[in-house]
Amino acid sequence: MTARRKSPAKPLKKTLPLLILAAPGLLYFLINSYFPMFGVFIAFKDVNYAKGIFGSDWIGLKNFTFLFQTSDAWIMTRNTLLYNLVFIALGTVVSILIAILMSELLSKLYSKLFMTGLILPNLISMIVLSLLVFAFLNADSGFVNHSILRPLGLPEINWYSEPKYWPYLLVIIQLWKTAGYGSIVYFASIAGIDKSIYESAKIDGAGKLKQIRMITLPLLKPTVIVLVLMSMGRIFNSDFGLFYQVPMNSGALFSTTQTIDTYVYRALMQLNDIGMSAAAGLYQSVVGFALVLTVNAIVKKVNPENALF
Repeated sequence: MTARRKSPAKPLKKTLPLLILAAPGLLYFLINSYFPMFGVFIAFKDVNYAKGIFGSDWIGLKNFTFLFQTSDAWIMTRNTLLYNLVFIALGTVVSILIAILMSELLSKLYSKLFMTGLILPNLISMIVLSLLVFAFLNADSGFVNHSILRPLGLPEINWYSEPKYWPYLLVIIQLWKTAGYGSIVYFASIAGIDKSIYESAKIDGAGKLKQIRMITLPLLKPTVIVLVLMSMGRIFNSDFGLFYQVPMNSGALFSTTQTIDTYVYRALMQLNDIGMSAAAGLYQSVVGFALVLTVNAIVKKVNPENALF
């Protein structure tokens, strides 16, 4: 007897709803991430609008020297790397802490209310957030100077002229805005843990803290590794709004707020050279990709089960 061949229409019929569900996300990545890859060659050209993009002259790696030909190269690279490392480390810790606290709420209503409140800051645009920060830090009528420092008899601070305060301010603002949203994945992972494991630990006399240390955190490790690996891919990219809009583009703060993205934007607003902009984007992407491969290789060597690929 000959085996019946399965009709190709049947598997398609089963997966069609999933494909339709995934279509918006796939379309987004195609338009914003994959199609622009065809323009990588612009980074190696001296773009002349009269000749067109394809007819412009090839100049090799000259566009890449734009990033390193000034004394600001070390400052912007240092700031971009250190800020992102702090954001990844503290963001992960705070997000996990929030997720654990949320999972301990017995009332589903309270849990949803608190989760909604924590996610709301992520929906605020950086322009609005910069105005909120300005309302707090304005030297003349800001809340901090006017309502806190002045009544206490402490010297008022011109926040937008003092670079030393901004590393702390930017970290606090970033955590306030993103930690709640970042905790959603960890909260979902905790919700997926078998409750019988906690019940068994409780019977054996383990308290809440011990349950978190011995059960929750070890089972969250794969999720943490995957999210950290994905974050490492963007370690050479910075949130443009956070470093440009929030400090109000104050020149006095460039030593602590200048990143690769803001430097390229400020320079290209004057030079209007898209070849240099493309070179900066390619540099960030290649280094980020190399870092993902490196960190994944380290994870694979230490614990192959938790590696991304």
